[in-house]
Amino acid sequence: MNPKKAAARQNEEFCSCAMIHPEIIERVRGGLSKEKTLRRAAELFKTFGDPTRLKIVNALLLAEMCVCDLAALLALTQPAVSHHLKTLRQTQLVKYRRDGKSVYYSLDDEHVGNVFYQGLLHASEESN
Repeated sequence: MNPKKAAARQNEEFCSCAMIHPEIIERVRGGLSKEKTLRRAAELFKTFGDPTRLKIVNALLLAEMCVCDLAALLALTQPAVSHHLKTLRQTQLVKYRRDGKSVYYSLDDEHVGNVFYQGLLHASEESN
């Protein structure tokens, strides 16, 4: 981008007024989420930031699966899949159940699928 366009664009991005709008600030301050909730959400989004974990979430949206099946599906080692599942469990994105010697994983609740699908929808939008 040429320097003139860059300078013009930068001017568009910043407010040139010095006026503060106290009524807006107070209204928004009252609606802000709690710090603890924002930290947990940041951890959740950080967990979603890995393509392999997204593949696991995608697979678990379609079926409950064991580590062996996930490893075969994704062409990964079982320890690698287990490592990602541990991270997903720690952020309460997946849960597991035992059936004899097998352990089956599924999404923790429908919110996980909703976040995943909303991310895919946003990622598939054409940018301006």
